[in-house]
Amino acid sequence: MTDTLLSLNEVHTHIGAYHILHGVNLSVPRGQLTMLLGRNGAGKTTTLRTIMGLWRASSGHIVFDGQDITQAHTAAIAAHDIAYVPENMGIFSDLSVKENMLLAARRASTVKALDADRLQWIFQLFPAVEKFWNHPAGKLSGGQKQMLAIARAMVEPRRLLIVDEPSKGLAPVIIDNMIEAFAQLKASGVTILLVEQNMRIAQRLGDAVAVMDNGRVVHSGSMQALSEDAALQKSLLGLAL
Repeated sequence: MTDTLLSLNEVHTHIGAYHILHGVNLSVPRGQLTMLLGRNGAGKTTTLRTIMGLWRASSGHIVFDGQDITQAHTAAIAAHDIAYVPENMGIFSDLSVKENMLLAARRASTVKALDADRLQWIFQLFPAVEKFWNHPAGKLSGGQKQMLAIARAMVEPRRLLIVDEPSKGLAPVIIDNMIEAFAQLKASGVTILLVEQNMRIAQRLGDAVAVMDNGRVVHSGSMQALSEDAALQKSLLGLAL
């Protein structure tokens, strides 16, 4: 039986008058990469934001490593070594790349205190982070900002990395770098929950998969099984991988 690091049990979320999540049940196995798929508007981003406490669950339970975090504040959730990369990347445009990285490092108060070996690993994966180290982050291209957003989440060891559509609008060569980064993170033991529309990424990286529709998880299982079942793909996603 696979060890579950994160689980959502009958989670409902309301945003104002709107009922967005309708009893989400989701299990994220420890040490694996779980793809969260679904059509636009299915509730994927709301699920991620609810996990992080940015939107509060109306009912149900969110459990991380045996601890109920349903009503915890976002800072307390992040303190469990959970990193979140939102779709809008959350880059501080007026700060340098270096300053953006330092802000993400809760255990370091100066750049010299950052883990030098880990920084070199990040620079290998994302050369633009090193190249533009002292440049304002707002001057970076869209792809470079996405690399920075992921690099910030990697600057210190994390137990869970939650990423919302990292490949959106990126060039294929940058996507290949991103795939390699996630593969290395997974190999190092990091658990990853990834919302993605790029099916090439889903097939290459996904261990487990959950498919959402109308605010619910309507399918869960192995990514390989979904990849090999064209009929199931069409019924769940309206397309063939």
